[in-house]
Formats: sequence, structure tokens, C-alpha cells
Amino acid sequence: MSRIGKKVISIPSAVKVRHDAPSRTVHVEGPKGKLAFAYRPEVSVAVDAAKGISCSIPESDMENGQSRALWGTTRARIQTMIDGVTNGYAKGLEVVGVGWNAKLQGKKLVLSVGYCDPIELAVPDNVAVAVDAGTKIALSGPDKQAVGQFAAEIRSQRPPEPYNGKGIKYADEVIARKQGKAFGS
Repeated sequence: MSRIGKKVISIPSAVKVRHDAPSRTVHVEGPKGKLAFAYRPEVSVAVDAAKGISCSIPESDMENGQSRALWGTTRARIQTMIDGVTNGYAKGLEVVGVGWNAKLQGKKLVLSVGYCDPIELAVPDNVAVAVDAGTKIALSGPDKQAVGQFAAEIRSQRPPEPYNGKGIKYADEVIARKQGKAFGS
């Protein structure tokens, strides 16, 4: 039995939840934005404004591990959506390297990270990007997956290397440094 799937999701007063049963979609709208999630047919979702949102699976699927996993995942995704439209999610990145920087040009993030040509990345619609001092990138938005995916995309352009520490790293990431070769006499 899914421990997470059994919990009822409370709906904050600033959030509107709409359930479209035929298309199996949950729409969530709050102060930070709008999100939608289409859940799998193995799971059923019930929205009650007074009680909250509850997820369940049929008794016949209780022995099926796949159905129980989808039950907990569906509940967790809906909870994440409610947290996102209420508080939002944020990720920070740092560009480390002499002469390396990041700039925001319209809906594009331009990275100058040691290649002969700058790298241009299109900013997704539901992600807000801010660049501070050319080396600190702040991403925020209501969709946790979109914020994390775009942060990973930026980091993958020049991952940090362990010898000099140069590269694009998450703000809270610690790079394990290596000593390198030492020349003897």
C-alpha cells in the first residue's frame, strides 16, 4: 500500500484546482502561475474543495507494484504543482572562470564559457531567469521539472572540472578538487 498515495492533499485558499475527468487532467492555478498534469488511467483522482485532493487505485490493483508506484507518484506530482503555484521553485548557478560570463538577451541566455562562439539557450516560457554580475544565474518558476531541466541544460554546456574548478556549477554544489601533477626536481 502506498504511504504517500493515501495522504490527502490540502488546497490552500489562494489556489484553484480544476479536475477534468474525461481527459484525466488536473489543472492548478495560483499566484505564481498555472500548471496542468495528465495522470495515468490506473489512478483515480477526486477533488473536493472542502476536504482536498485524494488519489486512489482499485482494490484489484493493490498487488500490482506498478499501479502502487503510479499512485504515489501521481499524488506527489499534484502536491509539487500546488507548492509550485503557491511558493515557486528556484535554482542558482555560478559561472566560474576568468573572462567567463552569462548575459540575458531577450528570451535567450548567452553563455561565454571559453569556446570560440558564445552559446545561446532559449529560455522556456514558464521559467524566469536573472543574471547577477555576469557570473550568478538565478532560475525560478512554478514548474519544478522545468526549472530543474533548464538548470541542468545550462550546467551541461560546461560542467565544472576538478583541477581548476572552472565551469558552470550549481550554487550549493561542492566540487571535489584534485591536486594535479607535481613536478619534482
